[in-house]
Amino acid sequence: MKASPTTCFATERLTKRFPRVTALNDLTVSAGPGVTGLVGANGAGKSTLIKILLGLQPPTSGSASVLGMDSGTHGMEIRRAVGYMPEHDCLPPDISATEFVVHMAQMSGLPRIAARERAADTLRHVGLDEERYRPMGGYSTGMKQRVKLAQALVHDPRLVFLDEPTNGLDPQGRDDMLALIRRIGTEFGISVVVTSHLLGELERVCDHVIVIDGGRLLRSSAIREFTQVSQTIAVEVEEGLEPLAARLAGAGETVAVQGRTLTVQVAADADPGRTYDAVRDAVCDLSLNLIRLEQRRGRIEDVFKEPAA
Repeated sequence: MKASPTTCFATERLTKRFPRVTALNDLTVSAGPGVTGLVGANGAGKSTLIKILLGLQPPTSGSASVLGMDSGTHGMEIRRAVGYMPEHDCLPPDISATEFVVHMAQMSGLPRIAARERAADTLRHVGLDEERYRPMGGYSTGMKQRVKLAQALVHDPRLVFLDEPTNGLDPQGRDDMLALIRRIGTEFGISVVVTSHLLGELERVCDHVIVIDGGRLLRSSAIREFTQVSQTIAVEVEEGLEPLAARLAGAGETVAVQGRTLTVQVAADADPGRTYDAVRDAVCDLSLNLIRLEQRRGRIEDVFKEPAA
């Protein structure tokens, strides 16, 4: 699958084998502009895919391209055009964020004066102000993640690869990082490929999601297709879940009790409104206190629950 200059990346039957494991197995997939989530459990092949796309590792077989350039033969050109935020801690502890990001900007080809200006602007954008003059050895995990993001953005790339950018962050830090990622894609106009094993995070920021498992493609879809309204209605009541389930089952509804939630499955060609009415009438007849009644939406994690074809 040859990528055009408007495609972020594309792979064709991409395989990467190591002595004891196959990290990628016959993977054919592509991603367009916007924010693309690359989803999979630890060891699914996400980091290996990024390294191949950047030209840092050769594939065993198959091909990959980034921004229309073949990653096997144009690795240097690709790395000049994209930014990369690695998962692991890689910051030198004895220099400041400003010194480091300026150095990375110069390595990308910016003159020193332009590099200093870009570094200052980028560090401010990611939320580091006066702290950027301190040695990075004293930074919190959240501050280090922001520096890694800044060095990936400083040369104004067309595309950035962010490998597990929320790793090690507390809930507020994760929220802040996700907001930054969304801004990169919307306000800065830079395409983003972000990896994570925390699926709910990607539902919040991505336009498109690619799911891989064991190095194989499970699904590649727009986020709205993952999270569209399902044919399942969820019901919670204060008490009386079992009598409610029995009443609805006796009326011909397909029901299941999952903890404190009753689910009612609506047939594919049926009107959900009729099921809502049946639940309402049963709740009233049994004099129950209704807590929640809603039609469920799909989630990315549901892909891993689907039976194999």
